[in-house]
Amino acid sequence: MTRYQDIYPADRVILREVGLRDGLQLVKKFPSTAAKQQWIREEYAAGVRCFEVGSFLPAKTFPQFVDVREIVATIASLPGAHGIGLALNERGVNEALESGVGEIATVVSATEEHSQANANRSRESAIANVRRMVELRNASAHKPVVNAAISMALGCSIAGEVDPIEVIRIAEKLFEAGVDLVAVADTVGYAGPKQVGDLTAAVVKIAGGKPVCVHLHDTRGMGIANASAALDAGARVLDGSLGGLGGCPFAPGATGNVVFEDLVFLCESKGFPTGIDLEKLISVRKILRAEMPNEPLYGGLARAGLPCGTAAKAA
Repeated sequence: MTRYQDIYPADRVILREVGLRDGLQLVKKFPSTAAKQQWIREEYAAGVRCFEVGSFLPAKTFPQFVDVREIVATIASLPGAHGIGLALNERGVNEALESGVGEIATVVSATEEHSQANANRSRESAIANVRRMVELRNASAHKPVVNAAISMALGCSIAGEVDPIEVIRIAEKLFEAGVDLVAVADTVGYAGPKQVGDLTAAVVKIAGGKPVCVHLHDTRGMGIANASAALDAGARVLDGSLGGLGGCPFAPGATGNVVFEDLVFLCESKGFPTGIDLEKLISVRKILRAEMPNEPLYGGLARAGLPCGTAAKAA
């Protein structure tokens, strides 16, 4: 059995907390290293096991991730915890490999317009970068999991509507390049449940048994409905951030990622056990309020509480 199958078994749903990376992308103030470590340890105690830990990007431009290696080490110290780091070029991949992070993620844009505007490269060049990333992984000592997200997969902030056939074509090329996991990302929250369900089902069909992740933003209030559709379509890996932290520079007014706590509640309500204690998870929000008092936090569950008689602890 390869390592990605240990992290993402096909017979259960895995929820990934992306607040420490995607959630901190645009914040005006970010948590201290000690607070990040507390955030991780308290979520781990609640049952969370997969964490996006940060980005291997220039510290001058992205100071919120200057401590990414320390965060990787914190994850490594927790039995069964899994860390994911974002790398967008060969330098970043090499730094990620040196850090020992369990998984390296990268991004390919669904549209040529967004790829050129966001990364100043073509989609084919981005896919070539993914191939090189896989080569570097294969030559490394610890051989981390490799995943590639297709950003703007359900609608582009520059090009508008996205042809799902193009997204499927890119997904096929990424699997051919040797990635362990493909993520379908509604980066700016364009889509509704039908679009998410149809595209997810199509990518699951070509994945050959490899895991498919769905990464959702709640820009237009469709996050949880879209997550439900993704589950129904066969996705077994979903991303969310505590308190709905996050946002995208290409979607002014966006409310960030789908709320992690609400995502847990959704999975439990649909019969997918997560192993996450919701009361403990919700209590971790106190760290965000203390460290980033001016950042809005979202979430129906935190606002209304668990329904009367609902067990807080997942089966």
